[in-house]
Amino acid sequence: MRTVPEFAVVGHPNEGKSSVLSTLAEDDSVRISPMPGETRECQSFPVSVDGHEIIRFIDTPGFQNPQKTLRWMQEYQGADEHLLQAFIDAHQENPDFHDDCSLLQPLLRGAGIIFVVDGSRPLRNMDRAEMEILRLTGCPRMAIINCKDEETDWLPKWQQEFRKHFNSIRIFNSCKATYGERIALLESLKSIDQDLQPVLDQVVTAFKRDWQERNRQVTELLLTFLEQGLRYSRSFALKSGTDETAVKNKLHKEYEEYLRSLEKKCQKQIRALYKHNIFNVELPDQSILQEDLFSGKTWEFLGLNSSQLIMAGAVSGAAVGAGVDIAAAGMSFGIFSTIGGLVGAAGTAIKGREFLSGRELLGMRLDNQQLRVGPVKNIQLLFILLDRQFLFYSHIVNWAHGRRDYNNPASDMSNSLQKIGLTGTWSRAERKVTEKFWGTLQGIESSATDEQRDTMGQLIRKTLREISLR
Repeated sequence: MRTVPEFAVVGHPNEGKSSVLSTLAEDDSVRISPMPGETRECQSFPVSVDGHEIIRFIDTPGFQNPQKTLRWMQEYQGADEHLLQAFIDAHQENPDFHDDCSLLQPLLRGAGIIFVVDGSRPLRNMDRAEMEILRLTGCPRMAIINCKDEETDWLPKWQQEFRKHFNSIRIFNSCKATYGERIALLESLKSIDQDLQPVLDQVVTAFKRDWQERNRQVTELLLTFLEQGLRYSRSFALKSGTDETAVKNKLHKEYEEYLRSLEKKCQKQIRALYKHNIFNVELPDQSILQEDLFSGKTWEFLGLNSSQLIMAGAVSGAAVGAGVDIAAAGMSFGIFSTIGGLVGAAGTAIKGREFLSGRELLGMRLDNQQLRVGPVKNIQLLFILLDRQFLFYSHIVNWAHGRRDYNNPASDMSNSLQKIGLTGTWSRAERKVTEKFWGTLQGIESSATDEQRDTMGQLIRKTLREISLR
């Protein structure tokens, strides 16, 4: 039977231990309160991957009487292996030691220790007593300095004291910890006991595999979102006397609302994949994601720059040329495609705000009194949609589950005020992949559609991986 490693997260009240646990377990249901002593009983938080529990964290009460507890243990005359049971037997009926007995129960079962302190304050005699109690338990143990507000003046003192009592020491800001920092902390747990290394190797491997699977699912969500949003096509029968301009405006508005709803749906699914049950993204006021999808500011800040658009615009322009080729029964041998590409490139750059504003976003044509709308003819929208979702993904994966300042999100989580989106930093070869994928959405490249989709998926996964490891 496979052993599930168990770690008790221990510390004095209001030291951030519940926040550390919440972040490690990716569980924002862990109760976190500024009031000392909120946790009175141990509570288990299992972490499962593919339906199998791989590690278990235990939220424990804070020490209630550490100095009296230490004094009793130092005067204990029995065998070391019976120390914990003897203490619990002697004090479990005494309400003054309720929390101390509850805290020691998982250690009696052999759980490892993760001791959390607030590194922004000075060391106290009470802290030394708690460390000595944990040393006397003989359990494998790690110390975490949970630095609040990046106050590090007291770090050297804490580190010096910890070296006397713990097998491993980590500085870990539970409110800003990224995926990479979580993995690094789990990796360091291996060093606290050689016997734990094999099972923790499996845990870390499972965590990494699970993250890769979630990124794969995000990639599929983004590909589907792009396909549904950019292949959008509708037709409307025009009766005699119908105001064609009014109908066009109405269809544009319907498309914009459709795309906004698709974007929100996709973001909700991404949020669920990364187990944010309570946290609902309240983006910083200055985040470009606060701007409407079709606002001029969105189009100015995200996507490609003007020179990149000139090249990318040639792809959508080539569609016009291809249509002329067909009309000429193929006699032009592609010359109209070349001309169409150049016209599309120049149009994308020269028309500027008018072209990017959405007023010329959808292709519209009148065919036997049927007004046909779509698909989208401006490749810039593809880059805009991707950049907005990449920004959202970055915000989600970098919001630690132990963080609770929902109404005051930091601007550093959104990368929000940059003059160009992530896709604007892609190499020419990477943009070429995107342009070929765009071609399949436009029907320009009807062959090898699956191949282009797979290649685009690889590029998206690569970008997601880079974002999560920053």
